[in-house]
Amino acid sequence: MSDVATNSILPTSLMDKLSNKFVVQYASQKDLPEILAIYNQSIAGKQATANLTPVTCEERSAWFDEHVHSRTRPIYVVRAVVKEHESSDRIGAPIVAWGSFSDLYARMAYHISSEISIYLHQEYHGQGLGSLLGRWMLTQAPSLGIHNIVALIFAHNQPSLGLFRKLGFEQWGYMPKVCDMDGFIADVVMLGKAVASDKDAEMPRTL
Repeated sequence: MSDVATNSILPTSLMDKLSNKFVVQYASQKDLPEILAIYNQSIAGKQATANLTPVTCEERSAWFDEHVHSRTRPIYVVRAVVKEHESSDRIGAPIVAWGSFSDLYARMAYHISSEISIYLHQEYHGQGLGSLLGRWMLTQAPSLGIHNIVALIFAHNQPSLGLFRKLGFEQWGYMPKVCDMDGFIADVVMLGKAVASDKDAEMPRTL
């Protein structure tokens, strides 16, 4: 995992409001079990991940540690606001979704491009939470040095394809018959979206 912003401070705190029902923050070390519980919910349906069996905290600890300590490839968790007016309780509220930016490819020149992943707790599907988190993550990308965001999605996963197209992603590639899903062979669609960097946003526009 590459971190090119060597002068940046590692992420320590964040609390943004996605809506009256949800807040988003950086993942912390204690969040891995809840993150994997949500991830493992998606495995049986064979739509959201190429893993075919549940993963454990031990198996994913190195992956998680890299993200938690990365300046440019964070994991975000979304918590349900149980009591809207008791902000002190929000840290302990349940995680209902998470999203991450990951290296598209582990070579330095790819640092401007990142893969996005979003997973929702099964009880929170169909409530617009994926769209809320996705839009918010798009606003974070420029500050992470990300210029291009890529989503790799199974061609049969119509809900996710619809979500990312709604967020402005376009098809950048198609990989036929690349995944053996133990019962069928799946195609993968590459969707992409270019986002303005912080440097681009600061440049004055001339007519």
